[in-house]
Amino acid sequence: MSPAYLPARRERLAAALAPSDAPLVIGAGEPVPLPEGSDQTYPYRAHAEYVFTAGGDCAGGVIAYDPREGAAGWRSFVPPVTEAERVWCGARPREGEDIGGFTAWLNARAGRRIAALGAPVPGVEADPAASDAARLACAEVRRPKDAHELELMERAVHATLAGYARLPELIRPGITERALQIELEAAFQHAGADRTGYGTIVGAGPNAAVLHFEPSERAVAPGDFVLVDAGAEVRRYVADVTRTYVAGKPSGFQRDLHAAVRQAQERAIARCVPGAEWKQVHLAAAIDLTAGLVGMGILRGQPESLVEQEVHALFFPHGLGHLVGLGVRDASGLARGRTRDPRPSLRSLRMDLPLADGFVVTVEPGLYFIPALLQDPARRARHCDTVNWGLVDAHLTIGGVRIEDDVLVRAGGPKVLTAGIPQALA
Repeated sequence: MSPAYLPARRERLAAALAPSDAPLVIGAGEPVPLPEGSDQTYPYRAHAEYVFTAGGDCAGGVIAYDPREGAAGWRSFVPPVTEAERVWCGARPREGEDIGGFTAWLNARAGRRIAALGAPVPGVEADPAASDAARLACAEVRRPKDAHELELMERAVHATLAGYARLPELIRPGITERALQIELEAAFQHAGADRTGYGTIVGAGPNAAVLHFEPSERAVAPGDFVLVDAGAEVRRYVADVTRTYVAGKPSGFQRDLHAAVRQAQERAIARCVPGAEWKQVHLAAAIDLTAGLVGMGILRGQPESLVEQEVHALFFPHGLGHLVGLGVRDASGLARGRTRDPRPSLRSLRMDLPLADGFVVTVEPGLYFIPALLQDPARRARHCDTVNWGLVDAHLTIGGVRIEDDVLVRAGGPKVLTAGIPQALA
């Protein structure tokens, strides 16, 4: 039996697709075999557009919709369970029509433009313009979260909170990044997570300045920053959280850097209201972070002018955040009719659109000492008057600070879904 929330979800998508009468095909995708002939595959994840319209994963599944047939036009085709799947995997019958009937469905619509979403479906010759329009419409429908999605996200947050609750007692000199990852992820699963929502990041010392650092066997040293970016997943919905700690007693410089990020995040969260332009929320956070660096003596000048000169990107090279939910990047991107901002400091901004009621966004400002950026001769020459390079060099291996929370945008004010995870530095 189909989930109770699916009809309303499909109705919203059908309305967004109108007035086009192009049949819609959404592929789940197939498992990808491991290369060594082990009869195993990489962990399977159906395309998010399929999961949204089908209500779950099904390898090889296809959702089909003919707008000429109204609400009755939605069909779900699934591959039959083979004997090998029953023997080797314990697979059970899948709900839906036999995939063998999809060809007849498609042939009955010969001569009409087909819009295709999700993974490619064999035999479907998609119309590029119709598919692009359908993808934008689907993204717009997916951005506000329905009650079922928020329930799953709350479960993911609950599991994530359990993992982070373990960290304060574990972070100490001598423990490795990898050991912290293991304990964190185990706590996620003990608390109900299916898996992690993305590759866990744990970086200690200078590794805390590597934005997507994969945990290593490096042992935490006394006084190290330890940056942890991780989130649990429940039925494909994820949480995305970052906290930064210090192993031992923080220095005054570390406290000031952490405070600058925390204050910028608080102000950015307050700006997450319906109608707010995300790019402007990002730029305002960049000004707040820059003001913190000016106060610490790292930068010289007026924060607004320094951001216009893109000096802040030396220390804050990524975007403020992105949508989160059905996947860690969810349905981010550009609002209808917009093109990407060409400014170099905005190349990593994950979305450019107005916020709306029901969006869940990550708010994750950070300040980092990244040698690849800060030791570049061209950047040093360009910003010779605005950066205190002596102070930068004295802290070049300190790493960095990021603080990230998941925020539900509401007409009555933002709600921090991950507020139960403390932001304490030590």
